[in-house]
Amino acid sequence: MEKIRISIVSFINSMPFKYGLETSDYIIENSIISNDIPSECARKLIHDEADIGLVPVAAIPEIPSAEIISDYCLSSNGNVETVLLLSDVPVDRIERIYLDYHSRTSVKLVKILCRYYWRINPEFIPASENYEKNIQKTVAGLVIGDRAFKIGKQFGYQIDLSNEWIKFKNMPFVFAAWVSNKKIPKKYLIEFNKSIKKGTSEIDNVINSYSSKIISDAHLKSYLTESIRYELDDKKREAINVFLELAAKV
Repeated sequence: MEKIRISIVSFINSMPFKYGLETSDYIIENSIISNDIPSECARKLIHDEADIGLVPVAAIPEIPSAEIISDYCLSSNGNVETVLLLSDVPVDRIERIYLDYHSRTSVKLVKILCRYYWRINPEFIPASENYEKNIQKTVAGLVIGDRAFKIGKQFGYQIDLSNEWIKFKNMPFVFAAWVSNKKIPKKYLIEFNKSIKKGTSEIDNVINSYSSKIISDAHLKSYLTESIRYELDDKKREAINVFLELAAKV
């Protein structure tokens, strides 16, 4: 069997997955693992530069032969902490929004919330590096990932998009899922999911292995056990479908 190419998100929320994969002898022997930002995970699967990826759900329709291959994901049942709309003013006064280039799902989510929940019509600006300095007055910015921990508190309004979605649709939100773009050998999938399950069930070991310099260990534990939810159940699969239907319209 050729080695399976895995693209995994390089953010803190993926630490349990990373730990599980890297402590599995089978996965290490039979895989090539790369650490990427979410949008790059999607690009690699779309262009067949990876076989399995932790993919932003908004990108799933663009992936050839896409199949969700695991009962684990990156999701939230409340505040997720790391997908924020940052602003100096309330939502109804926002005129422009810079869109974080790291993830397609969060970009689609903020557009959905603007149109269908907040009922505002701001100008959307594709962001480039260091766009955060432009967030001021009536100009807001979508910020995702570990950077949200660092800069979120600088702004008067930190709008958690996961929580806003839940208020809007009364269902959890799934940010990313494990997706393949081709048939993966059954033996490999069994070992893959076994390693993912191990990582999500050994959070203390994860923290000891990948201690973060961005937040304290206590905050890290609450983030990985409360803010982020890893199980992909039927209700979350339904939420993915609802999101994708709306995403196709914005």
